[in-house]
Amino acid sequence: MIKKEERNKQRKKRHIRFKEKVQGSANIPRLSVFRSNSNIFAQIIDDEKAVTLVSASSIDKELKLTNGSNIEAAQKVGELLAKRAKKAKIKKVKFDRGGYLYHGRVKALAEATRKNGLEF
Repeated sequence: MIKKEERNKQRKKRHIRFKEKVQGSANIPRLSVFRSNSNIFAQIIDDEKAVTLVSASSIDKELKLTNGSNIEAAQKVGELLAKRAKKAKIKKVKFDRGGYLYHGRVKALAEATRKNGLEF
């Protein structure tokens, strides 16, 4: 009997394939998104130095969220990430959706970062 792979394993394979093609640099870093069942995390990474330049998540005490797993939380995380990126003088990024579909929370985070000044 053929067994279907778990969804998370399939997502990790998609993410690895994508990371091979898109590498973040000092000029244009990579905006990586991780979505769990209860929270959403985003970070801007310089892959050449393997350093996280800016990060934001629904766990941040600055946001004071009661539920970190909805679209409103993702929008607030995107706004916070864009503000922190402006302080770090980052204007352009490459968007890495982490193997997830560009839909729902991932899309809300991406659109919120665009509205607040990041280009990708």
